[in-house]
Amino acid sequence: MTAVAEPARVRVAPPDARARFDTGVRTAAVVGLWASLVLVAYWWAAGGGLQALTGWTTGLTSTGRLTGLLASDLLLVQVLLMARIPLLERAYGQDRLARVHRLVGFTSFNLMLAHIVLITWGYAAGDLVRTPATFWELTTDYPGMLLALAGTVCLVLTVVTSIKAARRRIRYESWHLLHLYAYLGVGLALPHQLWTGQDFLSSTAATVFWWTLWAASIGAVLVWRVGGPVARNLRHRLRVTSVVPEADGVFSVYLTGRRLDLLPVEAGQFLGWRFLNRQGWTRGNPYSLSAAPDGKSLRITVKALGDNSAKTPSLRLGTPVFFEGPYGRLTARARTRRKVALIGAGVGITPLRALAEGMTYAPGDAVVLHRFTEQPLFEREFDVLARERGLDLVWLPGHRRHDGSWLGTAVRGSEDLAAWVPDIADRDVYVCGPAPWTAAVTARALAAGVPAERLHVENFEW
Repeated sequence: MTAVAEPARVRVAPPDARARFDTGVRTAAVVGLWASLVLVAYWWAAGGGLQALTGWTTGLTSTGRLTGLLASDLLLVQVLLMARIPLLERAYGQDRLARVHRLVGFTSFNLMLAHIVLITWGYAAGDLVRTPATFWELTTDYPGMLLALAGTVCLVLTVVTSIKAARRRIRYESWHLLHLYAYLGVGLALPHQLWTGQDFLSSTAATVFWWTLWAASIGAVLVWRVGGPVARNLRHRLRVTSVVPEADGVFSVYLTGRRLDLLPVEAGQFLGWRFLNRQGWTRGNPYSLSAAPDGKSLRITVKALGDNSAKTPSLRLGTPVFFEGPYGRLTARARTRRKVALIGAGVGITPLRALAEGMTYAPGDAVVLHRFTEQPLFEREFDVLARERGLDLVWLPGHRRHDGSWLGTAVRGSEDLAAWVPDIADRDVYVCGPAPWTAAVTARALAAGVPAERLHVENFEW
């Protein structure tokens, strides 16, 4: 580590009240989710769902009703998870929210498929041979069923492209565009239940519950996915001021705009970016800030990998920018300890560079561990922070190893994180990099005694 003289300590606030608030939000969200599932199951049971299980045909239909209700509830929860609600974004962070989103998504999809099979089988009087013909009759004769079929196709497309094997074969920009079909799928799949589903109309309470959940889902999308970004872009009007090469294939983009002191963005967060005077502007890309926001300008740093990011060097002065966000919890908001460790690989060091500048810490209380291939990103800037603020630096050079190690090929040190940062268990640990690498670092941090709630991880690979 960089040797630094020990000056007077800077007073750091005790565990952040915001962290405790976020814990309360997460608890309330989980309780609310389970309460909604229990409530719809109760209405199903109160409507004769349990008694119907005594017969084969009625049991199929009743089980189909239950799976449909649970799938509907979780599909609307999916919409809320995708709506970028700031309260949830701040409480969960992007990676954690994505894991919840994925779990809820696959669960709701499986329940939806079970609903289709069971309800059709039940309407076919339990006769498998008649089931295909019954499915056709239901689709063509019942109100809203053609829309539901189209919605199901959209959801199938979304789920198939979300499977990891498929995602690796699709460009990020294409996957992001396809993933938006989930909104269309939900919008088309659920109305038939409002028109024909007895469980949606069985009582005033049930009707109010479902329409309220629908209204909340639609309102969240309109406010935070549409209205919020439009309002912020009209206010701030971001434009590119310069593009600066940082390393081979890595470029920093500097931006300015109006009243950026009113933009609620923190060091460590990312935004979705669309550069409007180039091809592909309709497809946004998530890039983290690589410098702490100062109220006058912003900086992002991009590695030229995908179709859009590869065009970064050709951006012109004055290019208008449409942005969404800010998003992410890889910020000081998650901090609960005086000391921190910032561990990044490759361009994953980008948000950690912003954190190293934007966080408050005393000399020796913050350490950066950077695994890189040829040259560490922001080496000069990190050196300045080391001299001026006492930031400790650990360079870990070398290519990515294939033995599951988090160290570079040129490093022969211990795999144990405590060998590099002896007091790692007493720090908040921020990690950013490729998913397999962050998984390796996370495992080492847990083994070194870092509690899971003090591990803040973000993967820069989609």
